[in-house]
Amino acid sequence: MDIENLMSRCTLCPRECGADRNSGSGFCGEGRTVRIARAAPHMWEEPCISGERGSGTVFFSGCTLKCVFCQNHEISQEGKGFGVTEERLAEIFTELRDSGVHNLNMVTPTHFIPQIVTALELCGDLGIPTVFNMSGYEKPETLEMLRGKADIFLPDLKYFDSGASAKYSGAEDYFERAMGAVEKMVEMVGEPVFGEDGLMKRGVIVRHMILPNHRHDSIALMEKLAERFSSEAIMVSLMCQYTPVYRAREFREIDRRLSAFEYRTVAEAFGKTGFGGYLQHRESADEGFIPEFYTEP
Repeated sequence: MDIENLMSRCTLCPRECGADRNSGSGFCGEGRTVRIARAAPHMWEEPCISGERGSGTVFFSGCTLKCVFCQNHEISQEGKGFGVTEERLAEIFTELRDSGVHNLNMVTPTHFIPQIVTALELCGDLGIPTVFNMSGYEKPETLEMLRGKADIFLPDLKYFDSGASAKYSGAEDYFERAMGAVEKMVEMVGEPVFGEDGLMKRGVIVRHMILPNHRHDSIALMEKLAERFSSEAIMVSLMCQYTPVYRAREFREIDRRLSAFEYRTVAEAFGKTGFGGYLQHRESADEGFIPEFYTEP
């Protein structure tokens, strides 16, 4: 894959900022060199991903969104992380596999997909599923680069309302971009497949985190998902872990945790869709679940 050419006028994400990332940085805040902030087994994904030994998770620095409530803001928007070559990234993937994790899990990988593909090709057959844990703000053309490399997609589906997505993430076109991305993911990896151990081998789990004072938006989003996808095509993970961090306190309507009533009403709407999936425990809304990130290996 010609990484330098792809980086010379970057259009990997819907921003299509056109930055020369060989010499500078794009909207994502990142240049040509892959930067990561953590690579370790992670126990806090969905049960079918984390299992008993954890998911081998690599957190990539930078992001194509600007979410004011991002719990990973240190790496997504504040520059924390350290550089690695594609060769070293391939070694990290192999080291995680050898540690006994159930899968390899890329968190916020969109702006480094060409480099990740190159690293995966250097690894050869890892023998475990590869998971792409993404914001949902994706281009089908970029996702296509992962064909044959991605086994599982964990996309966010953050908003239905364009006003909310513009206000909190700087992306008015978020919903249609994300829904199109989910359609592409389903086309690429198919319906969910599980092993005898209950762990996911292939498929798509759409994640939605409910925001305080936005339960009606979440309910509309559940209804739209049910209109566009069959109950067999995807799974849904309904999350209540929202904690007001980073710049959330600048927005009074989201400067609190989710109420039990808000979560219950959205969970009821989710139940009517027929999708299989997960409901998160409310005690997950705690800053203690945010992992520690690093600035050097």
